[in-house]
Amino acid sequence: MNWEQLLSLKRFGDTNKRIRKEQDETRLGFEVDYDRVIFSSEFRSLQDKTQVIPLSETDFVHTRLTHSLEVSVVGRSLGRLVGKKLLEKHPHLQNVHGYQANDFGAIVAAAALAHDIGNPPFGHSGEKAIGEFFKSGAGSQYKSQLTEKEYQDLCDFEGNANGFKILTESRAGRIGGLRLSYATLGAFTKYPKESLPKKPTSHIADKKYGFFQSEKEAYEDIANELGLLKRSDKHLSYARHPLAFLVEAADDICYTIIDFEDGINLGLIQEEFALEYLSKIIRHNIKPENYYALSTKEDRIGYLRALAIGSLINEAVDIFMTHEEAILSGHFDCALLDKSRYDAQIKDIIKISIENIYQSTEVIDKEIAGYGVINTLLNTYTNAVNNSFEGVASNYDKLILKGLPKTIKANDTSLYNRLSSVCYHISLLSDSKAILEYKKIKGISF
Repeated sequence: MNWEQLLSLKRFGDTNKRIRKEQDETRLGFEVDYDRVIFSSEFRSLQDKTQVIPLSETDFVHTRLTHSLEVSVVGRSLGRLVGKKLLEKHPHLQNVHGYQANDFGAIVAAAALAHDIGNPPFGHSGEKAIGEFFKSGAGSQYKSQLTEKEYQDLCDFEGNANGFKILTESRAGRIGGLRLSYATLGAFTKYPKESLPKKPTSHIADKKYGFFQSEKEAYEDIANELGLLKRSDKHLSYARHPLAFLVEAADDICYTIIDFEDGINLGLIQEEFALEYLSKIIRHNIKPENYYALSTKEDRIGYLRALAIGSLINEAVDIFMTHEEAILSGHFDCALLDKSRYDAQIKDIIKISIENIYQSTEVIDKEIAGYGVINTLLNTYTNAVNNSFEGVASNYDKLILKGLPKTIKANDTSLYNRLSSVCYHISLLSDSKAILEYKKIKGISF
């Protein structure tokens, strides 16, 4: 792969090439990507979607929206630092083509901002709830009517693939979705493969999948424009866009450190653990006198968190540049931080977060409730849509359909498209909106 292609400014619908040297420096094309994501309704709904603690009433706990903003800030720093080093290593990118270090930062920031945009309500348990409805619930009745890959899309409903759908799917008045640059869409796609075969190798790009069957052609178009390497002749699978490693690193840094910080602020993890685990990452930067001068727990943890994020950003940049050739050839097969000298400390922090936060009673109880909500919505909406298509809709089905948006493809001849449109609608709901729709169906409130 080569950087000239990988930094493509092309957007869906473009007939002419966009040349970097012809860009308006006051509003660069890659920066427009960030603006389009942040002003989208799908991004705004993240303010009421679970990050760690579902439906938390505590002000300082992160939602998907605050998490995404923080990941984009870390991603921007990663991109700029890597961009500066890449331009020193490959000066023709700047001298001939006009690329600047901030271009890399803008691409990574926009992709990182959107990285959770496809996540359904109730966090990862929401993904699992949708999948299990089709795998072992009422939705399993559709298996024989779908292709193997279509059914797998539903059984392993994937927020990353749903995010790609949000960013690229055309609808009336919005051709090409948000019409982001191909470079940003490439960096967004951490798992550039279809849903089957499932985890064919231990390569990081095979961990999950990045696009549904409905967006397969769109991703092929993007991959060809960017010059991504094909990894399989039998199934659609490509090497990652190199900047996807930086998007992943930004996310890894934030959820490792900031979820840990949330757990301490909530009292789920003792403050002493912060100094014990984070000090090993920041031992070259910490100034004990500054730490002990802080009078509140939140300030002390915030100080450690800022230093830890800074250390891990520099670590990720060094790892990326050390392995740039392997990344460009598609042979780098793990996350950047897997190569970190702080790998043991990161694993320790994640382990204690799993034990004390992700498996806390509050989280488990509300994930259970989320399963019930999503299962009810899926059952009700898929029945109404398919009964309507088959001409056997009850009066109740007709009432349900009147309350659903026009994006529901109730008249589509493809069962896959009908079911996918229901999943898509549910995925866009905030936690509170999903509960509201559930209560309406159950007759709990009017």
